[in-house]
Amino acid sequence: MRSNIVALVGAAALVISACSTTTTPQPGPQAPDGMAHIHGLGINPADGALYAGTHYGVYRIAADRKPARVSDVVQDFMGFTVVGPDHFLGSGHPAEHAADQPPNLGLIESTDGGRSWTPVSLSGNADFHALEYRDGLVIGLDSTTRTVMVSTDQHTWQPRATLPAIDIAVSPDNPNEVLATTAQGVMRSTDQAATFTPAGTGPALAFVAWPDDGPLIGVDPAGAVYVSPDAARTWQQRRELHQQPQALLAAGDGVVYLATDTAIHRSTDNGTTFETYYALEQP
Repeated sequence: MRSNIVALVGAAALVISACSTTTTPQPGPQAPDGMAHIHGLGINPADGALYAGTHYGVYRIAADRKPARVSDVVQDFMGFTVVGPDHFLGSGHPAEHAADQPPNLGLIESTDGGRSWTPVSLSGNADFHALEYRDGLVIGLDSTTRTVMVSTDQHTWQPRATLPAIDIAVSPDNPNEVLATTAQGVMRSTDQAATFTPAGTGPALAFVAWPDDGPLIGVDPAGAVYVSPDAARTWQQRRELHQQPQALLAAGDGVVYLATDTAIHRSTDNGTTFETYYALEQP
């Protein structure tokens, strides 16, 4: 565990400020040549490849580790999650040339592997910076209101707790159990995000990921990776990458993907060791 918790909390507050601004967003810029600003990661069961929702569209990173944008949709995916084979949910802001779209896309859906997207709900109203899907339940963290929102049909939503969270994760065993990362530490809800209380006395984390099997994975704002075998009650530090995290995926069977400001890293032993899976192009 890192010794200077004050520095961690300060760094977490900076991440919250960067990720949860309530100012009116502007349409996203045109896409550069390379992948950058990763906001979400997921494994597509249709092909087993890693997909990344980024500031410039959705990218597929296949076994050759050469990312390719899946379509000419270059909007800013602030929220991105894989629901099933070629089935994705997202949120964010439209591309620069899409003047006919609202600045906040609400919940959008793709059923063709990210090649096309359809508005589903909350268009113009919500900007989900974190999206989770479990057994038909969608839970999103709306950055415009800092409210956790829940939907069972992707069309009607129930606002739940409001808190300055960075990320959320849902238990694979109990959809009523939701974790949220804040500058005060990881918070836990046992009533489907209606209320939150401290989950334990562990580190202040930026992102958490809860796989279908294996321990809970977390990363702090400085890039130190932690695991919890008891649902965030206690934490054990693993690898320290010293890079600012951008997205985290715990894919199960010990496989963890961590996107930072410089690379996508992969672990096959629940964060004990990492390899550089893909180095991002630097400006």
